[in-house]
Amino acid sequence: MSRETREQRDPRWSGLSYESPPVQEGSVEGPQQPPVVRKVTGAKGVSSVAYWKKRWNWSQTIHVPALMIYCETVGFSFFIYKMRDRLTIFDNEVNSFLDNMFGPRDARVRGWLMLDSYLPTFFLTVIYLLSIWLGNKYMKNRPALSLRGILIFYNLGITLLSLYMLVELILATWEGGYNLQCQNLVSAGEADIRVARVLWWYYFSKLIEFMDTIFFVLRKKTNQITFLHVYHHTSMFNIWWCVLNWIPCGQSFFGPTLNSFIHILMYSYYGLSVIPSMHKYLWWKKYLTQAQLIQFVLTISHTLSAVVIPCGFPFGCLIFQSSYMLTLVILFLNFYVRTYRKKPLTQESKEKLAGKEVTNGFPKVHFTEANGIGDKKAL
Repeated sequence: MSRETREQRDPRWSGLSYESPPVQEGSVEGPQQPPVVRKVTGAKGVSSVAYWKKRWNWSQTIHVPALMIYCETVGFSFFIYKMRDRLTIFDNEVNSFLDNMFGPRDARVRGWLMLDSYLPTFFLTVIYLLSIWLGNKYMKNRPALSLRGILIFYNLGITLLSLYMLVELILATWEGGYNLQCQNLVSAGEADIRVARVLWWYYFSKLIEFMDTIFFVLRKKTNQITFLHVYHHTSMFNIWWCVLNWIPCGQSFFGPTLNSFIHILMYSYYGLSVIPSMHKYLWWKKYLTQAQLIQFVLTISHTLSAVVIPCGFPFGCLIFQSSYMLTLVILFLNFYVRTYRKKPLTQESKEKLAGKEVTNGFPKVHFTEANGIGDKKAL
């Protein structure tokens, strides 16, 4: 008779372990004998009370902390869930505000990376500003980092990206028959989409260029982190999010075309300045600032020409662009004057420069900065 059958007929068999008596060798097994009953106890023969008491002590040391971790995980997940809801509400409010201010967005860029919501651009800008503040605190009592290899790779990458954008913008506008004086948003067909794709890369490049400041922080070149530097980087990234959403082609092509050309020169200079043997050939830094000023003036002139002879491009955007570029002209001009204007030396300055060869009021050797790299060059 099986054990299951016995347990069904007699409940006393339940919970008991049993063994059949051994059958002697040579004998024929007869009717099954009653089993040898042994009461089930805890582990290693201890009593049930002691066994469960031990299990309870183990649960207090293992299960309770695990339960606490589980509760904390659930609580954190709930917090993230609630924050996601609040961020969604905040995002909808911001988008509604922007839509009411600027009108309907351009449907051709719907679904493009980072464009449907302003929050990614906003939070990345906040992270950038916090990185400057916290990074300077972190590096305060630490030695400056040497990033020579990273800087060569970084500057080369930005140079190649700028070259791609310059060539692609020229080809796309040529294909679409763009009017250099004023170009609307819809007349070029597929060429407008091609221009918009390049301008998206231009917008994304402004995020990459945040690394300029991070390199200054890591190399402890805090004197290079000026208001002009931070203002230019943060404003360009945020403004071009708006440009891509409302005016992603047409008249918007001109500024990025000039700026891509300037960046080819500028980041080539920065990359070469990392190589010590190239320092003697880098006499043309101040001309980069002059080229940037010329770029701003040309962009303002091009923008205002569309105000004088309109072509259907949004008037408010033209006025805003001209005003913003004017702020850059003022700030860059101030930087140029402070950096390159030759000031007469006082008697105290002459004494400090005693023993050094001086030409036109300046020492023969001076230093410039590029991505946090100090490069020594002769005048």
